[in-house]
Amino acid sequence: MREVLVTTFLSLDGVMQAPGGPEEDPSDGFTLGGWSFRYFDEEVGEEMGRLMGQPFDLLLGRKTYDIFAAFWPNARGDDLDAAAPLNAATKYVASRGTPELPWETSVLLEGDAAEAVATLKQTDGPQLQVHGSGDLVQTLLAAGLVDRWHLVIHPVLIGSGRRLFADGTVPSSLKLVDGRVTTGGTVLASYVPDGDIQVGSFG
Repeated sequence: MREVLVTTFLSLDGVMQAPGGPEEDPSDGFTLGGWSFRYFDEEVGEEMGRLMGQPFDLLLGRKTYDIFAAFWPNARGDDLDAAAPLNAATKYVASRGTPELPWETSVLLEGDAAEAVATLKQTDGPQLQVHGSGDLVQTLLAAGLVDRWHLVIHPVLIGSGRRLFADGTVPSSLKLVDGRVTTGGTVLASYVPDGDIQVGSFG
């Protein structure tokens, strides 16, 4: 079975919207796009390199696919090392429409996204990495299809914007399997599902 790994840049108050730049996702009047830029230091870069230094395919929502496809195939200079594995990976794209997918080795997931991913997980192949893709992540979360979360939590408060774990999130427990804090204050934490929430009382 193929593992689904969700990697997400988060603010301390849980916002995942537009970490990379002002034009990335200004929906709903969001004006703080690019909030992760200050914290993407050498240590965070090394961590992302480690994640992408293993065999993987990409599992992306349409909006994130369009952002990636506009940049990575044309990467130059210092971005070439990061671009190589992304360009080589098979890109599985969840979309409600039938978009053109110009980036090489791109595959449209047809029909219900959760069913398509569940079927894809049963095939042979490398890890399926999800980056960004807020709507798709919510679909995967609701269907119990995420095998591991890798959260890159920056010490910044956004106040508003799309959150990773918003209202409607299915209650569940997570187990921390790896974690550290960079010298810049970013928390790098990996979690796996750990069953239902166990409630109790101190009374």
